[in-house]
This record gives sequence, structure tokens and C-alpha cells, in this order.
Amino acid sequence: MRGATHATRAACAAAAALAVTACGGGDSGSDSGAVLSSSWGDPQNPLEPANTNEVQGGKVLDMIFRGLKKYDPETGEAKDMLAEKIDTSDSQNFTVTVKDGWTFSNGEKITAQSFVDAWNYGASLRNNQRNAYFFAYIDGYDKVHPEDGSKQSADTLSGLKVTGPRTFTVKLSQKFSTFPDTLGYPAFAPLPRAFFDDHDAWVKKPVGNGPYQVDHYARGSQMSLRTWEQYPGPDKAGNGGVDLKVYTDNNTAYTDLMAGNLDLVDDVPAAQLKNVKSDLGDRYINTPAGIIQTLAFPYYDHDWNKPGSDKVRTGLSMAIDRKQITDTIFRRTRTPATDWTSPVLGEDGGYKAGLCGDACEYDPGRAKKLIKEGGGLPGGQVKITYNADTGSHGQWVDAVCNSINNALDNDRACVGNPVGTFADFRNQITGKKMSGPFRAGWQMDYPLIQNFLQPLYYTNASSNDGKWSDKKFDGLVDRANGESDTAKAIQTFQQAEEVVRDNMAAIPLWYQNGSAGYSQRLSNVKLNPFSVPVYNEIKVS
Repeated sequence: MRGATHATRAACAAAAALAVTACGGGDSGSDSGAVLSSSWGDPQNPLEPANTNEVQGGKVLDMIFRGLKKYDPETGEAKDMLAEKIDTSDSQNFTVTVKDGWTFSNGEKITAQSFVDAWNYGASLRNNQRNAYFFAYIDGYDKVHPEDGSKQSADTLSGLKVTGPRTFTVKLSQKFSTFPDTLGYPAFAPLPRAFFDDHDAWVKKPVGNGPYQVDHYARGSQMSLRTWEQYPGPDKAGNGGVDLKVYTDNNTAYTDLMAGNLDLVDDVPAAQLKNVKSDLGDRYINTPAGIIQTLAFPYYDHDWNKPGSDKVRTGLSMAIDRKQITDTIFRRTRTPATDWTSPVLGEDGGYKAGLCGDACEYDPGRAKKLIKEGGGLPGGQVKITYNADTGSHGQWVDAVCNSINNALDNDRACVGNPVGTFADFRNQITGKKMSGPFRAGWQMDYPLIQNFLQPLYYTNASSNDGKWSDKKFDGLVDRANGESDTAKAIQTFQQAEEVVRDNMAAIPLWYQNGSAGYSQRLSNVKLNPFSVPVYNEIKVS
């Protein structure tokens, strides 16, 4: 299919204005309007809600599923979607009532059982779901997903009980006052019986309950989604569908946008930032998002988990001139990070500017001293591993390495280590094959400080790719989750974040804005606080 792109481009160039419409969006899709095309990357895993914890797969889940809650595309606030109500008197025992009138796109009615079956499947050790950890606070998780590697002794979570066609109860192992706000995350989506009855067929063509349906998917080429006309929700699609086109280089995607062969690029490459305003005018979007870029470390490698290694990591952090990189490479579409969360949370939500302190300030002299005190760079050199197919990562990794090399007066102290595709990069990470720092951007799942800390740094958490572990941090997170007072919970999470800082568990680099560019065919284009296009609101002329 990639070869066909070039033939299509030639045809478009010859056919003038009419061809822009034909080539940019494809068929008309449905009564809702024309189909738009958008850049995309192949997800790492099949699109099972509890098995997708990366951005590309998450984009699709957000289109084909709706859960109990949905995050407002403007504010990020968790609002009821399939939840009629979620009641609790003690922040530990919850009663969930599911709205009536919802079905999956295959016509199956959505009931309380649809949620309970999905959550039990996601939590079970034998199903090997990457997001199983999101169910860890539900009673009985230790039996269905023992952390010690032993065989599971139960098939279902004891904390889940169906009490009626539209009601179920959730008992947590401890108080978790903000638990309902997490339920907009795709891992908590309901699943139809087809998922369990013919799992292989479902994985090939997922059936959900969102405003779009999967039409077909050719890995490495394109996923086509079309509007589900009978979708019962309030956020119906305003177009006929979306063709997600796979690109291994976002510069190529941008070129296709400018040539009229693509409607939407949701990550403007760094190399084009100097031209994007003149190229696109008001069709360029640059808006704050809940994203932070960090460098993670493989703590399963002794070199990064031995006495003194925290000094080496802190020294590396102080060798990075964040301001120069964000100004020159990213044209100020990134902001130097001074903590491990995001400014979109606001101070009331847990963001604390300057929490990193001097460790995030550029200081070559201090950097060199700390690295020497910590025993020097492992093997005399660090290799920063990154995926080369999306996000202009090669440019900023080279800039980070140049900064480190200049600070240490050593041209070979740091080098970039590219991996061809995002999927291969993620497979190496989950296979614990990293030997040095690696790119670890985090896009929030929901707008809570807990989400910037617990999934990334809690022992054995779902996205703790470096396998960092600290008992003090874990204890503070547990305490914060048990607070019934939100302000106290946030303060305790900030104390946990200080533990991350004191150990330099990961190096915070910069907060990232969401960026996008789109064709003249589109209108009403915006990015949500997660930097993902609000596809269902896009209009196509």
C-alpha cells in the first residue's frame, strides 16, 4: 500500500483542485459526511482495551469505545457517559448504575455484566493484559493476578458483584477517593460476548460501542473507521469516518498534508516548525497538553541500580540545556520541565513548578562533578534509545547528546540509538532489553497527579518500564489514594514525587504542547488535553 501513495500523489498533482478532495479523504463513508484521513502509527498490541497502553492504539480505542466516564475534550474533566450514577459512602465501596438504552455496534445490549466480565478478563494473569494493574485496587486482585509469579487461585475479582441488569458493586482493597475519575480510561471499557466467544475474530475486527466502527485494518498501511449511525451517545460523529494512515516518518506525513494527500497530521515534525505558520496559517494548532517527555532508565541493569547511580542520573540531568533545545529544536512548542507532572493539572491539581530544583537546571560544572562522584558513565558512554519513525525524536536526542557531550568535554559521552519503528521500540522495552536511558514520553490517561506518578514509578506498575522500585514512594502513593480529602491526597502525592526527584528515577525533559495541522477540507478541528484530535467533532467539506 505504501507504493500506491506515490501513484496517488502523481494523480492528484495532475487533477488540480478536485483531486484534493478525492485524494485527501477517500469515500463519503456514510450519511454523516465525507471521510477524513489522518496520520497514525501501528499500535504495539491488539486493540483490546486492557492491553493497549500506548498512544497510537489509544487513539483507536477512544473512537470505538465508550466507558462509564468520558473526559471532557475541553477541560479533561471526568463526566458520566454510560454511568447513570456511581455512589459511595466511604470511598471504598461503590455502587455503579449503568444507563439504559446502550448497545454495542453488533446490537448486543450493554449491561452491568458487560463491565464486570471485561474487568475480570483484564485483571486475570492468564490473559496477560498490559493494563491489568489498573484493576489492582479491586478486592481479590492478588488472587487473580499474584505479583509473586505464582499461579492465580481465582478466576474473578471478589470485589466485583453484579446486583442487577444495570447495577454492580465494586469493593476496593483500600479507600481510593478518586476511583470514579479513573473510569474513563479505556481499560475499563465494557466488552461484548463476541470478545469472549470468538476472541481471534474479534481481535481481527474489534466490536465496540463508540461513535466509530472498525471497517478494516492492514497493518503497516491503514486502519479505516466508519461512523456508526446507530450510536446512542451524545457525541455522535460529525463526519463519515476516519482513515488512519500509517507513517514511519512524520516529515513524510507533513509533505503529504501539503500535497493534498492527507487531511490531518497530529504531530507536526520539529523540522517543519519554522515553516508551519506560513504553510498552514490558522490551520496549525499548538495547544498545551498533558504530556511530559522524560528519559527512563533500566533498573534491571546493575549499572543503573548500584550505589552512586543516582548521582550519575542527576549529573546527566544537569548536563542537558533544556531551554536551548526547546527554543531551537522545538520553536518553543515545548517548555523545560521542572517537575514530573504537567502544567495542565494546575497548582490545585498537583502541578508544582520548580519541584525538581537545581537538578533540572543546566550546570555543566556540577554535572561533571556528580557523574565522577557516582563512578562515571557505565562503560564510559550512554546510548539514548528512541523510535525513529515518529515525533522527530532523532533531532532532539542528538541535541540532548550534544549538550551532554559539551558539558562533559567528551564528544562520545552520549550517542543516539535509533530503533526503526515504535512497535519494535516498545517490544524491546517490554522485553527488558534496554541497557541505558531511553525515551519515555507520557501522555496522561486521566487528569490526575496520581496518573503521572503511580503507573510510571510504583513497583511493578503497568507503565513502569524501567522497573524502578522504592518502598517509601509506594507507601506515600498508597496513603494518598486513601485520603478522602482531595487537597490532602494531592499534598501526599507531591511528597511521593519528591522521592522520585531525590532518586532521579527518570530525567524530566520538557512539557509538550499538542500540535496539529490540517487541510482546507476540514473544520472544527481541535486537540483534547491528551493532545489527541477530537475526531468525532471534525467536519469535512
